[in-house]
Amino acid sequence: MSDDVFDEVGLVAKNLHASYGAVEVLRGLDFEVAQGKVSVILGANGAGKTTTLRAICNMCNSSGDVSLGGVDISRLGTAEIVRKGVAHVPQGRGTFPELSVTDNLLVGAYVRKDKEINDDVDRWFEIFPVLAERREQLAGSLSGGEQQMLAVSRALMSRPKLLLLDEPSLGLAPLIIEDLFTRFTNLNKETGLTMLVVEQNANLALDMADVGYVIESGEITLSGPADQLKSDPAVQEAYLGA
Repeated sequence: MSDDVFDEVGLVAKNLHASYGAVEVLRGLDFEVAQGKVSVILGANGAGKTTTLRAICNMCNSSGDVSLGGVDISRLGTAEIVRKGVAHVPQGRGTFPELSVTDNLLVGAYVRKDKEINDDVDRWFEIFPVLAERREQLAGSLSGGEQQMLAVSRALMSRPKLLLLDEPSLGLAPLIIEDLFTRFTNLNKETGLTMLVVEQNANLALDMADVGYVIESGEITLSGPADQLKSDPAVQEAYLGA
């Protein structure tokens, strides 16, 4: 199937189940992320948000159907899913602390064989100038916000069709969080990158997203356009501090 399909269809998950040992975490989720759009998953700790992203990447014991651009990826290994165009920024940054900033970016391009890798390194240094200033520093010496920028840039070095972000605001100061989400929004608008975001900061996440899903105990209990969810009394009470 040609890449033209990706102009129409993004990520589709049907009847997604996942478990750790005998504990069932996801109980048949159905959701999608339209091509070029941003979807967000909200939920309390332990609801299954992180497991949802891991299940998409086949990083846990899962079943169900997952397709990207109309192509079934649910039976593929994690490395092959990356090659098909999925990039995952896990909770807790996901950088290689013992490598330099530049080497982290180069590692992110390991699935590529083209000759434009260095051009992309320069591109992300331009978008995140603070990384350019610290290009020779070890990733482990960066601040939390800088590490998050590096983790996202490293993921984008694979030129993904879908970016999965797991709690990108975790442990960061409010001003850093606001700046990051502005950058995520601009990235989506300027490049058309499809994004699925798991996030505790419901206000910022819903402001950025086109569609939202609420997970409780491994099941989707609410879904709809992000602006409608933001005005939903149940969402306001549970996640927006109303």
